[in-house]
Amino acid sequence: MPIRAVIFDFGGVLVRTEDDGGRRKWEERLSLPRGGLARLVFESEVSVQAMRGRLSEEAVWQYVARTLGLNAAELEELRRDFWAGDRMDPVLFDFLRRLRPRYRTGLLSNAWDSARQVFTGKYGLGNVLDVLVISAEEGVMKPEARIYQIALERLGVRPEEAVFVDDIEENVLGARKVGLHGVHFRDTEQVLAEVRRHLDGE
Repeated sequence: MPIRAVIFDFGGVLVRTEDDGGRRKWEERLSLPRGGLARLVFESEVSVQAMRGRLSEEAVWQYVARTLGLNAAELEELRRDFWAGDRMDPVLFDFLRRLRPRYRTGLLSNAWDSARQVFTGKYGLGNVLDVLVISAEEGVMKPEARIYQIALERLGVRPEEAVFVDDIEENVLGARKVGLHGVHFRDTEQVLAEVRRHLDGE
């Protein structure tokens, strides 16, 4: 059955932290291990609940502030520095843009309640995507089967008609269990080659 839709993850795939200098600054200031700040922000139970839509993004940052003992001004500076090194992959962005209208395009992200505004406003993804499925809006997260099914329903395709790309192997395996063609992102060149093979019917 031919492919009719391509679905990408956001963080770690379309947008990646190319410069971690801002995060390293805070890790050094607060005596955190390398990568410790990102783990605190993304992997805490507060963050997971926010990705399920049960708490707000603000709750996550207030938790970070309490945990690290930051005042309001310090928290504002940390938030600014935390995202400062994130960059959209222009090659993948252009690839998605060129897929339409022949293919339907979607995004499937475990993200907080503010994500849609960031994805469409800051990064312009509304211009290249037909569907954006965000965990906080749906109340379910990858790798749970239901969130992949939501994306498929909104794209109007069957599982075997869609390719899904994610940098987290567990999420790729979750997609494959539902019946999608899962591609594990490692770098831009590799993922483009694998997705194109699916589109060419190999």
